[in-house]
Amino acid sequence: MKIGIGLPNQVRNVRPALVPAWARRSEVVGFSSLGSLGRLAYPGVMDTVALAASAGATSRIGLLSTLLLGPVWPAVLLAKEVAGIDAVSGGRLTLGLGLGGRSDDFVVDGLGPRGTGKRLDRDIETYRSVWRGLPPAGCDNPAVPEGTREVPLLFGGMAQASFDRVARSGEGYIGPSAPPSAVGPAFERARAAWKEAGREGSPYLVALAYVALDDVDTGRANVHDYYRPAGPEVARAKASQVSAGAEAVRATVKAFEELGADELMLNPTTDDIGEVTRLAETVL
Repeated sequence: MKIGIGLPNQVRNVRPALVPAWARRSEVVGFSSLGSLGRLAYPGVMDTVALAASAGATSRIGLLSTLLLGPVWPAVLLAKEVAGIDAVSGGRLTLGLGLGGRSDDFVVDGLGPRGTGKRLDRDIETYRSVWRGLPPAGCDNPAVPEGTREVPLLFGGMAQASFDRVARSGEGYIGPSAPPSAVGPAFERARAAWKEAGREGSPYLVALAYVALDDVDTGRANVHDYYRPAGPEVARAKASQVSAGAEAVRATVKAFEELGADELMLNPTTDDIGEVTRLAETVL
């Protein structure tokens, strides 16, 4: 199982100038990928910006959005943004997409929080059309340079439509930020949909876990704050699920490995760059 690390781009009031340094250190110490969280209505750094900054600051480490909220974006605009990030990185980006569940993230006129599944399915076709160099409607020119590749897609979500989307249009599935006992059934549903669709091999399965090694109290408070709009019970549950301390982090890694995850993304709960080194010393 590969082990990646999240960027702190959605820690409240993250110091944006820290993102490139975080990316460079994560590459040096040997993490497999850098992940980003996507949300607009929160005082962080947009995931596309964090990934672009990381692409320019590194040369080897993978880049993975976990998850970018596809339906909050105009499809052609997002396709061009993603193609640019991938090209700058030398083809290291994998686009993890979700629908979004918070209405305040939907700020573009005409792109509201309803019908997001059907909209994403249409948008996927637009992304691929743009990446293949076909001019968008009303344009005389392609939106991307020649040689642009089709960026690999992973999908999150717990509805059956999400698992069907994985099998129909993706390379794999990104599980929820939840304990292994809750993620296991989701992985099984992704595998089942893949098999039913007649796909060869297996879907690429990515797990997510919040971690804190140094300032555990602040880490839990930050996670609670991030999930507060979902209600106090959800916020408390998410904060309690933070793997706190080296022993707990190693146990989480072992549990997801036994579950059959292909990659585990350890998401930071503070923007203390020292966590990168501490996590590497703990699990790599």
